[in-house]
Amino acid sequence: MKREANLNFVVVIPARYGSSRFPGKPLADLGGKPMVVRVAEQARRSGADQVIVATDHAGIESAVKRADFEVIMTRRDHASGTDRLAEVAAKRRFPPGRIVVNVQGDEPLVPPTLIRRVAENLALHRDAAIATACHRIERAADVANPNVVKVVVDAHGYALYFSRAPIPYARDAYAKGIRAIPPRLTVYRHLGIYAYRAAFLHEFKTLKPALIERFEALEQLRALYAGYRISVAVSRAAPHPGIDTPEDLARVQRQLGTRRSRSVRH
Repeated sequence: MKREANLNFVVVIPARYGSSRFPGKPLADLGGKPMVVRVAEQARRSGADQVIVATDHAGIESAVKRADFEVIMTRRDHASGTDRLAEVAAKRRFPPGRIVVNVQGDEPLVPPTLIRRVAENLALHRDAAIATACHRIERAADVANPNVVKVVVDAHGYALYFSRAPIPYARDAYAKGIRAIPPRLTVYRHLGIYAYRAAFLHEFKTLKPALIERFEALEQLRALYAGYRISVAVSRAAPHPGIDTPEDLARVQRQLGTRRSRSVRH
């Protein structure tokens, strides 16, 4: 895919304080910085014109301001990160064609190149309202895992469907269980990063949740069901997973510590 030399986009980072498994995680310490600030730093490296943290908590607002990043206070009753982005787009009066990238506030190791690539993908596919990303699954256990969301794309790179089920389903190869991925079958894992046109964010609140969205618990199916096109960029490598639990935080702290020690030795 060619690069967009004059690409203009905004990154919005939803950072909600409440979390059933890890309350307050946006403020969790990672190498002396709150996690949400680490995410914002990665977003800034993507070349975005603006990086905005959208939160519902005064403590997160203060931490973001101290790190010299822009922050907007949003309502606490949003059902999803997309709703929070829509509020930011409305408050900032983004023009319909503005590209807005949603970077999750619990992914401090998100590659800046991935952020930019998703924005580029949307810029290059003008008939798409949304762009996202995926990478190839190599392990059969991931195909069978309902916590690993799969996506099937068409010949032009647009999403046909997202599911927690093993799709595409290799009928004969999986007849006795999903033990191996057939050699000629490509299975993609969806990555939870999105680029939206501001016009879609303005319209999102008018869309009713679809039954398939409710059963799969996958918000992106609302857009597909309503007829919007989603362009999917294929990433060569799987990015680091986000932080959902204190155990995940400890893992990333170890990774950052290893990186710092290598830097000192060199």
